[in-house]
Amino acid sequence: MISQPFINQVRSMSRRILILSMSLALCWTTLGCSNSSLSDPQSKEQPRATETRNGETKLPNGQYPLQQATYNDADGEYTAMLLNTPVGAPSVFKTTNLPLAQLTPEEVKAGQKGYLKVENGQASLHIPEDFKIEYVHNVTENVTNPQTGERETVVVRQEPSFWTPFAGALAGQAIGSLLFRPQYYVPPVYQSGRPLSGYGGYGSSYNQAVNRYQERYQAPPAAVRNRQTLPLDRANQLPRIQQSECASSGDSQRSPHRIGLRL
Repeated sequence: MISQPFINQVRSMSRRILILSMSLALCWTTLGCSNSSLSDPQSKEQPRATETRNGETKLPNGQYPLQQATYNDADGEYTAMLLNTPVGAPSVFKTTNLPLAQLTPEEVKAGQKGYLKVENGQASLHIPEDFKIEYVHNVTENVTNPQTGERETVVVRQEPSFWTPFAGALAGQAIGSLLFRPQYYVPPVYQSGRPLSGYGGYGSSYNQAVNRYQERYQAPPAAVRNRQTLPLDRANQLPRIQQSECASSGDSQRSPHRIGLRL
């Protein structure tokens, strides 16, 4: 006959086993829900673009196919139209801090097209040798403001052109293999009616590129000159484009592209 102490011991062990089993089941259930939540692509936070105080767009690290690019010598801002940007990120990227690089021979052989690369928050534009960046030139005039009587500079019109930074031997003979790693470039002096080829200055920093330009032409680049004289948009810390009150209606009729920017 089984003794009562033995029966009590068996019951106690059964209760312990039951409690342990229930605890294990609860742990597995909790772990399963956590894994399901992590594996659900909709629950992941998508990388998003942000905009800094100076109005420049910030994109997550990655490589984005390039559709077209524009350079404006009013402030030196690049505008790049991109493909395959993340959810919530704009397809138009704007910045005044953009080093350029020519596609390597290996990339060209593989059929690689132009792209914008973002690495550790720094963007760089990688383009073929014959890639044409749309160039917007701002034509200025010195006029007298009728309200204040002071002399000031206004942009009377914008002229469209193209800039090919890595055009043929013009660029390659000067800096060789540096073409294939991101460097800062300043366009050459603008000449009305003629596309721009090569560069006016280059360097590992923007200031170095500007200094080389000034040594070559004995004058600052158009974008530097305009940034020094254009009134700032205090919200974005960029040159402000505003309607000129000095443009006469007759001048406006003669020049449909007159936009009247105050410098």
